[in-house]
Amino acid sequence: MDITPEIPADRKYIDHYGDGGFRVGGERYEGSLIVAPEQVWPWTISDIAQLTAESVAAVLAADPPIELLLIGCGTRVERVPHDVRKALRARTIIVDGMETGAACRTYNVLMVEERRVAVALIAI
Repeated sequence: MDITPEIPADRKYIDHYGDGGFRVGGERYEGSLIVAPEQVWPWTISDIAQLTAESVAAVLAADPPIELLLIGCGTRVERVPHDVRKALRARTIIVDGMETGAACRTYNVLMVEERRVAVALIAI
């Protein structure tokens, strides 16, 4: 029995992470990224200390709206800064920080379940 989830062709699925970038839907991206089911954005963040509410503007402006933002903090779990949490909460977006690999895997599961999820990934 094949239990591989069917992924609609128009959905952005993370195939690989590491070596300073990601492969999303078979396409290689260098550096940090924000990935939503319909779109991929380059992200200028290379360390969690650089994270601001402004740096997640693409998520705040997403249409259809995002309900959950996962933040891949690199090789270890970091606390998401208060101002970022506050800006996301004001838009009723739940945020959760975790290491980048865990964020990739969690995003894929939630995306396949058709949840309104995005992931902001610091490249490792």
